Amino acid sequence: MNEIAETLPLPRRPWLQRLGDFMQAKRSLIQGIQWLVVIFYLTLLIWPALLPLPKDYVHFYENLILFAQFIFWGIWWPFVMLSMILIGRVWCGVFCPEGALSEWSSKHGMGRTIPHWMRWGGWPFVAFVLTTVYGQLVSVYEYPKAALLILGGSTIAAMVVGFIYGRGKRVWCRHLCPANGVFSLLSRLAPVHFQVDREAWKQAPRRTPAVDCAPLINVRAMTGNSACHMCGRCSGYRNAVMLEARSPNIEIVSIEKKDANHWDILLLLFGMLGVATGAFQWSASPWFVQMKQAIAEWLIERDSFWMLDSNAPWWVLTHYPETNDVFSWLDGASILLYIGAMALVIGGLIMAGLWLAGRILKEDSAIPWRFGYALTPLAGLSVFLGLSALTLSMLKAEHITLVGIAELRILLLVMAYVWSGFLLWRMIIKTEIARGRQFAAWTVILASAALVGASWITMFFVW
Repeated sequence: MNEIAETLPLPRRPWLQRLGDFMQAKRSLIQGIQWLVVIFYLTLLIWPALLPLPKDYVHFYENLILFAQFIFWGIWWPFVMLSMILIGRVWCGVFCPEGALSEWSSKHGMGRTIPHWMRWGGWPFVAFVLTTVYGQLVSVYEYPKAALLILGGSTIAAMVVGFIYGRGKRVWCRHLCPANGVFSLLSRLAPVHFQVDREAWKQAPRRTPAVDCAPLINVRAMTGNSACHMCGRCSGYRNAVMLEARSPNIEIVSIEKKDANHWDILLLLFGMLGVATGAFQWSASPWFVQMKQAIAEWLIERDSFWMLDSNAPWWVLTHYPETNDVFSWLDGASILLYIGAMALVIGGLIMAGLWLAGRILKEDSAIPWRFGYALTPLAGLSVFLGLSALTLSMLKAEHITLVGIAELRILLLVMAYVWSGFLLWRMIIKTEIARGRQFAAWTVILASAALVGASWITMFFVW
């Protein structure tokens, strides 16, 4: 009965339909919002990079550099991630400055065909990992030049790709954006989506003007949120597309073997749960310090001192002598080793759990990739915990202490595990195999993900 109820659409919400139609009718208003965000974004990105770094303590509302840091990393990114789970990719379709600039550039560009290499499914994984790791090497969360280099470089690349390829579309967003894969995964949990009524579609007049879908989606075949930017352009199209409520579990529970993408799962396991966790935790980890000291002693014993030099430029490794913040080559290597180790241990352990669960369930494929999607709530929560930790550290610097944070973190971790466990169980019980084997496979996968929670508990309550 639960499975049947979960696959049925929720009762229609007329106000949601009206909201979608409003977005479609007020396209000029959305474009105006996007350009306001572009101006705000570029101002906070460029202007602080031209200012001298603050040497004495000042409040973030007294210094543009600290204000931009708080806006970007304390508010902007944590709640963009949270919004993906709550309302889908509305950020992409209504607010994202990079997407707006890429689409604008494409409208005035060369309009070339998207090359085959750009359609490779591994770009979201590669782009996310490289951007995250490079950001740690240059301290993107702390310094405006690093933020300008990474965020600004991504924006320029988006505009160049838009200028060369596509005709008024968001080619960059669809194929190369470093956040695209993460947004695609998290938006699967959103309780709202643009639903396509195929029967109504068939009954509509055949010669209907095409939808101006910026992320290049085949609207007729759209069944979920992963690629939809929730911009509202297709609302009411052929009287078949409308904004509707749905179960937040339905898209993941309904994933079939043929629909599971191994690049999604590699990004989730090794990227969001591995690389991102290591990136958020290395600076607080005593293990990182012990590892770096051990390597330094080993080098000194062999009269090898070049890795102890701190002569790398700021765009390779953090180098700000005026604030006594300079990375040596050893620091950079240690960061890479720590993040890489976290990614391999966490991602590899869960991958092993998936493999073993596949053997228990007698799957015909080596790894049952579809079960990995069940860990999306845990991955999303892990990224949010890391980003919100930056928010809290910035508030702490302002001598603002929020009560109940420890309890809230524990509650969120428990909720994420329960949600992931529920999704996983609903997927596993669809397999035609003995209940005992189903329970064993469920236990193996959840147990393999326990290291994620353990790492956050260690960071927040032990270190």
